[in-house]
Amino acid sequence: MRKVRGFLGSAIGGGLVGGLVVAVLGYGAIATGVIDAGDDGATTATLTPVDDAGSGANTRPVSNSNAPTRVGQIYENSSSGIAFIQAEGVSTQQPSPFGGPQRGTATGSGFLLDDSGNVLTNAHVVEGAREVEVRLGSAESDPVQAKVVGTDPSTDVAVLKIDALDGATPLSLGDSGAVAVGDEVIAIGSPFGLDQTVTAGIISALDRNITSPNGYQISDALQTDAPINPGNSGGPLLDANGAVIGINSQIESSGGAEGGNVGIGFAVPINTAKQIADELIATGEAEHAYLGLSGGDLTPELADALSLPSGTEGAIVGEVTPNGPADKAGLEGGSGRLSVDGQQVEAGGDLITAVNGKDISGFDDVIAAVDASNPGEEIELTVLRDGESQTVSVELGERPKGAAS
Repeated sequence: MRKVRGFLGSAIGGGLVGGLVVAVLGYGAIATGVIDAGDDGATTATLTPVDDAGSGANTRPVSNSNAPTRVGQIYENSSSGIAFIQAEGVSTQQPSPFGGPQRGTATGSGFLLDDSGNVLTNAHVVEGAREVEVRLGSAESDPVQAKVVGTDPSTDVAVLKIDALDGATPLSLGDSGAVAVGDEVIAIGSPFGLDQTVTAGIISALDRNITSPNGYQISDALQTDAPINPGNSGGPLLDANGAVIGINSQIESSGGAEGGNVGIGFAVPINTAKQIADELIATGEAEHAYLGLSGGDLTPELADALSLPSGTEGAIVGEVTPNGPADKAGLEGGSGRLSVDGQQVEAGGDLITAVNGKDISGFDDVIAAVDASNPGEEIELTVLRDGESQTVSVELGERPKGAAS
């Protein structure tokens, strides 16, 4: 079974159901790995040498150049602003797939956002922490106490504040909306507590939806094959110019709670993170619009089962939250279950075909439209009900603390 996980240095997380969309894969933090050390405390590893005398041996010539690679240059330019974070008393809001809520010491990553000492990281790295320490740059740097400026579990973003920068340079921010599949990226963080670790890869996919710590969907997440593991949470994903385009937040693993990287990682897009960080710095809180319904994509198989015209696209409304914005606007959820390809689907509800006059292809488009709006704003949903199309105006509310609320 495939499971999506966050990746702190300690086992915390929550199994959740999205507030706008149907049930999603379990979200949870992965336990930190244990590195064996010798009697002197130094970390040791055994390397298997390549047999360069054998047929077809993999050999690599030694470079005579002292010039750093592009990755090396980005690492040198960024390393002073990379944060190793240790949080005491971190807690989960909801039970994880691996057990109930836990408290303990979590280790994660982050990066310096500005010259004022604001540090950006994941909310699940520091949520509920009694005490947080941050160390910028190398292991020789002294850790300093950090203040939690604010956390936003809905986007898994948090801002910390430190006073001593010791010459650290803030990282520059890029544009996650301009990222393309195949773009080269690098990740810097503290996997398994090994601070200042750099890995490289590419953008594998765009516009992924991942589940936040409190059960809502984070849209437009970046998927990468750059190796990221427990302890990378909150660290930067940088483009080939060294600009931050995302915050490394989750991995997908076929293993259990101890599972590590299998080449599928997800980062919160920096455009989302920057907007939330600005709100947290200004007020200590972030607001999100709320529609109050769940549903899923209208697949061709489901359209055929519902006797809809071929080529019909949209989002099926499965359930409407009582007294929520969608309910007050008169949207209707499913009235019964339908078996399609062996799966039970809520059927009989409204089919959303457009948002604000723009045709949609599925539920992700509904999520994106709500995420781009503010509480109190109105959106227009074009819905197909009983074979007739009509427009429903919905005044969006303020998102509850948890998706189950």
